[in-house]
Amino acid sequence: MSEPSPLPAESRESYGFELPLLLFAGFRSIIDELHADLARQGHPDARPAHGFALQAVGRGGATASEVGRRLGISKQAAGKTVDRLLQLGYVERADDPSDARRKLVRLTPHGVDLLARSAEVFERVRGDWMAALGAERVRAMEADLRRMVPQAFFRLDVAGWLGG
Repeated sequence: MSEPSPLPAESRESYGFELPLLLFAGFRSIIDELHADLARQGHPDARPAHGFALQAVGRGGATASEVGRRLGISKQAAGKTVDRLLQLGYVERADDPSDARRKLVRLTPHGVDLLARSAEVFERVRGDWMAALGAERVRAMEADLRRMVPQAFFRLDVAGWLGG
C-alpha cells in the first residue's frame, strides 16, 4: 500500500477511499447539526436511528415486525427500538382495526413534531451549504449523486446495513 501524498488535497488527485469517507463525513456533519438543533427544540433524546424508525412506522402505522423488515433488523431489535420510541413518547401502540390480534405502532403528535422539525432543519442546513458553496454547486452535487445512486436510493435499512 502506498503512502498518502504529503501534498495538500487541493493540489493532488484524491484517493479512491476518500470518496466514501467524504460522503459519510458530509452525512455525519448534517446529522450532527440536525440533532443539536432538535435537542434545542425539545427533542434532546432523539437519535439518528429514531428518525429511520419513525419513517418506517410511517403516517399509517405499522406492526413491530413491519418496522423490523423496513429497517432491515431482527424482530427483537425492532421491538427494542419501538419500546424506546414508546418511552420517549414518539409512538404509541394501538389495536389494528383490520385485525384484532395485531397491534399497530403509530406516531404520536410528539413523533410527528420531531419529523416536521427535522424536515425544517434539513432545509436550513441545505440553505447553509448553498450559502457556503453556492446554490449551483449544491444543486449540481445533488444531481450528480442522483445520477450515481440506484433508483430506489431512499432506504430505511441503513442502521441494519451498518450494523452488519
